[in-house]
Amino acid sequence: MSQLDWPALMRAGLCRLGLRPAEFWALTPAELGLMLGGEAGIAPLGRRGLDDLMKSYPDHAGGDDDDRTG
Repeated sequence: MSQLDWPALMRAGLCRLGLRPAEFWALTPAELGLMLGGEAGIAPLGRRGLDDLMKSYPDHAGGDDDDRTG
């Protein structure tokens, strides 16, 4: 687990963004990062990721588990 640089984050939130302390502490790290211009989120699943997922969890034909209609 990486350590957060709380003094730098507080300076950025309180000074750069002009947040009040209660507003700063109410934010999640992801929200603060977004406000500071960080990544907007996780990239969508690409073809390679989909292929890996399909390989790990292949579809299969037949069997009682496939009949979900009752």
